Amino acid sequence: MGEIGGAMATSEPAAHKSLVLVERRGRAAWLRLNRGETANALSRALVAELHAAINRLGTGLGADDERDQLTAVVLASADGRSFCAGADLKERLAMSLDETRDFLDALGALVQAIADFPRPVIAALSGAAMGGGLEIALGCDFRIASESASMGLSEVRLGIIPGAGGTQRLARLCGIAVAKELILTGRRISAAEALRLGLVAQVTPDGELDKSVEALCAELASAAPLALAAAKQAIDRGCDEPMTKALEIERACYESLLATHDRTEGLRAFAEKRPPHFRGK
Repeated sequence: MGEIGGAMATSEPAAHKSLVLVERRGRAAWLRLNRGETANALSRALVAELHAAINRLGTGLGADDERDQLTAVVLASADGRSFCAGADLKERLAMSLDETRDFLDALGALVQAIADFPRPVIAALSGAAMGGGLEIALGCDFRIASESASMGLSEVRLGIIPGAGGTQRLARLCGIAVAKELILTGRRISAAEALRLGLVAQVTPDGELDKSVEALCAELASAAPLALAAAKQAIDRGCDEPMTKALEIERACYESLLATHDRTEGLRAFAEKRPPHFRGK
């Protein structure tokens, strides 16, 4: 249920601060978790603020402004020390059962909003990504980890199970055997092992995580935003369907692009041997 995998975190400080720092880098938006004093433990306030930031980025993607050009979202730590250690257990201990259920609903809705976001989302994993922190990363399309990063779903050691999609997303990503091994033992794994298991796509030297993520963002920026959205949707919606149904989904996603400006622009740019200028329309 997004519990922390190590020491108990403290609850929200009295003084208000932005818990999610938003930065635009070219055609990517970086959302940095800013509770470094708690290893970015997931308080109710942090979950709400991150969900609101995701929603703001998604609103108006089709409008005629700079958001048309958004081709990636990055989730990262503000201080680079820990991506997210899981739930804030001090806050959790003070919750009633109904409040705990509400928190689980909110965290699950956040992870689903990340998974459903109509552009690729990248998790930049530094330090620890435990419990709910790893569940957030599992909702992303890409996970890139620094070599000293570690991760795990340790909830069974606290008397619960992952409850924000961890049991389902890990099994779909890495297979049932791997999901059972990691979730039933609750063990913490290194970035190198996560790469071997297919949990992360890339491991980068410490200090070079942002550089590696920016390189991926640059690759994504060469694509048409609507095509990225359609391809992501085709994969996500079709992967668990029988092939006949999956191909129908793919065709429908393809059809949605046929009358767009960006498709015409892509063809013209190819014929004119120049880079395309996509507008997300």
